[in-house]
Amino acid sequence: MSWLLNLYETYESNLDRVGIIERKNNDREYTLLPVSHTTQNAHIVVEITEDGEFHSADVIAKEDISTLIPCTEESASRAGSKVAPYPLHDKLSYVAGDFVAYGGKIKKEEPFATYIKNLEEWADSIYSCEKVKSIYSYLSKRRLIQDLVEAKVLFLDESGRLIEKWDKKYEDQHGEKPKLFSLIAGEQESAFIRFNVHSPNRTTKSVWKDPEVYDSFVRFYSHQLGADDYCYVSGKLLPSTDRHANKIRNAGDKAKLISANDNSGFTFRGRFTHSSDAASISYEVSQKAHNALKWLINRQAKIIDQRVFLVWGNNDLNIPDPTEDFFNLNPDAEAITKRISDSNEVFANEVAKAIGGYRNSLHKEDKSNVNILVLDSATTGRLAVLYYRNMDKNMYLDKLIEWHSTCAWMHRYRKNDGETSQFYGAPSTKDIAFAAYGPNANDKVIKGLMERMLPCIVDGRHIPVDIVRSAIHRASNPVAMEKWEWEKTLSITCALINKKERYGMALEIENLDRSYLFGRLLAIADVLERRALDADEKRSTNAIRYMNSFSRYPERTWGIIQAALQPHQAKLGAKATYYSSLIDEVASKFTTETFNNTALSGKYLLGFYSQRHELYKSKDKNKESKESEETSK
Repeated sequence: MSWLLNLYETYESNLDRVGIIERKNNDREYTLLPVSHTTQNAHIVVEITEDGEFHSADVIAKEDISTLIPCTEESASRAGSKVAPYPLHDKLSYVAGDFVAYGGKIKKEEPFATYIKNLEEWADSIYSCEKVKSIYSYLSKRRLIQDLVEAKVLFLDESGRLIEKWDKKYEDQHGEKPKLFSLIAGEQESAFIRFNVHSPNRTTKSVWKDPEVYDSFVRFYSHQLGADDYCYVSGKLLPSTDRHANKIRNAGDKAKLISANDNSGFTFRGRFTHSSDAASISYEVSQKAHNALKWLINRQAKIIDQRVFLVWGNNDLNIPDPTEDFFNLNPDAEAITKRISDSNEVFANEVAKAIGGYRNSLHKEDKSNVNILVLDSATTGRLAVLYYRNMDKNMYLDKLIEWHSTCAWMHRYRKNDGETSQFYGAPSTKDIAFAAYGPNANDKVIKGLMERMLPCIVDGRHIPVDIVRSAIHRASNPVAMEKWEWEKTLSITCALINKKERYGMALEIENLDRSYLFGRLLAIADVLERRALDADEKRSTNAIRYMNSFSRYPERTWGIIQAALQPHQAKLGAKATYYSSLIDEVASKFTTETFNNTALSGKYLLGFYSQRHELYKSKDKNKESKESEETSK
């Protein structure tokens, strides 16, 4: 129950945001829902005058269909033919008193009768407001469909009944296909109607955005709830519920986190008599916790193939995401990269400074924790908590510092203002999936890897061997990829290997590990041949072409690569002397026992990358010194 409690506390800490409309990057609206409210996709908006008369109606634009509506326990979980109306906005079959007169089909009882009775109770209560009274006054006249037909929002066939499905034969009578038929999936009677009270004062808020209407229903419905029971989350005696919210990930999501059904399927038969025997949760806690979760998902969660990855703090919502790379975590990552000297210790200090901003935002009395939650559903009706971790905020930040300091390498694949940026640090979990399974890996693979990587980041566990092995295999096969893809895969793979080996990116001249030494040889051969090729030559070097074979049979393949180097050494002449002597220097570090055909470990990639980086860095320094000499002359 700890995740429910933390979501409930998050709601309580953000009461000032309840009902406040916010926007996503894609300009979609969302809000922290009030208690006893949910969202629905509406299709038609009906404007009513303050005197309770029809004013106008229109089909809603697709980007504006999400509507905040009041709801009861019954309406929030209604299904099939069960009559359970929403209190105010609802489908045409519920809100239209003349629904049957226009050919509407009802199964058992007329939905409108139940709807209007409930609305009357709210409108006549001491908690009502003027807008609700105006809407009730109009709907009680039972002429909604008639007015919508006259406003050319709904359309009838030749017999005066609602058109079930649009057909070209209706074009002679009504013209081109109406907007409503492009918005709804079924018949016109399935259209969802939202109501608004038209006012000459344009600053007046729409009914579905008006806090006065929210508060009116919350106070009215709170007196309709059942008897008190012990709440397992809050520890208080409060009205309980066994109907919990859906629409958690989006407005069309039917999956629930908490549900009980013993009428079919026998969820708990043989263990409990009633669902409340397992756990009793109060209506208030359930509403606030689920509404906080919906809000947080809209606000800051990552959703991959319907799997939700969410990180938040009860009081401080803006917590650094463990699945992001260091470049995204800190906007100064590129500047930090330029200051480091290939030392893990130096970089660890820089990471600590970067994350220190989050730590400094903590107040001494602030004891809120960090929550990490992963959700997914195997069926359309059940949503499961796949991973949940609640930890001290300082401990969480320390774990992030450790991760970004140890699983670190130099990367050049991030784009910043259209240009490739260089940064040193840990890659994102999504990019790790890229390295291990390729850029075309489907979302199921990516979300599975991201979930498996979370304990490695926040709990310090070892990276799964199969992920590292797969990344090494792909990095050892550069001819199967474009150059940019291989370079990205290589640097990410080096970061994964370095997490365990702790070598660092600086070239370790005294390292006698055979895999590391073989990697150095391969890098020298690659750079030597690249120097000999023409500047516009794009083909791969022999070192790159034979890399996959080299990783499996290093002794035999090195003989092939070294033989292929001879014409390039001859072409370079005296310029090849440095590289040739460097090959001799590295080769001399082998013993007769270590220079063999045993397959190389992933360490050879570290040796390859570090040696190549050192050679290119030396070239850049020489170029800079020559330019400075010419400038001084």
